[in-house]
Amino acid sequence: MRLFLLFLLVPLCEIALFIQVGGAIGLGLTLAIVILTAVLGAALVRSQGLLVLSELRESFHDLKDPTEPLAHGAMILFSGALLLTPGFLTDTIGLSMMIPTVRGAVFRFVRERMVVQGFSHASSARPPEADVVDGEFEEVPDEPLDQRGIERRRTL
Repeated sequence: MRLFLLFLLVPLCEIALFIQVGGAIGLGLTLAIVILTAVLGAALVRSQGLLVLSELRESFHDLKDPTEPLAHGAMILFSGALLLTPGFLTDTIGLSMMIPTVRGAVFRFVRERMVVQGFSHASSARPPEADVVDGEFEEVPDEPLDQRGIERRRTL
């Protein structure tokens, strides 16, 4: 029901804002702002996305938890979609989500309200004996090789 209301109210708010802004500044300037925010949004998604990608690589390299950079990347993609959607409300939300401090606050807000039910690691699925190999060995004494033995091994 909430999703239905969201899909109903957001377009209604956007239409109302288009009418208000278009009446105040004119149709041409209103369309120019919508196009400008789409272009600006694409540039911001690229630059912010590259920054978050480097943070993600760094977290993998340092063996840190990659949850926050992944969440920031998802929020950047979502804000990019909002910026490409024509409208002033979606542009405002999309631009605000491009600010790293806003994304950090949203991440902390969501993280505090989530409960992880379970977690498993790929190596924990295997029994510990899976890494042990049974075998027999025999020591071979080191023997000095003559010149003929060395040449013979080279040809093999």
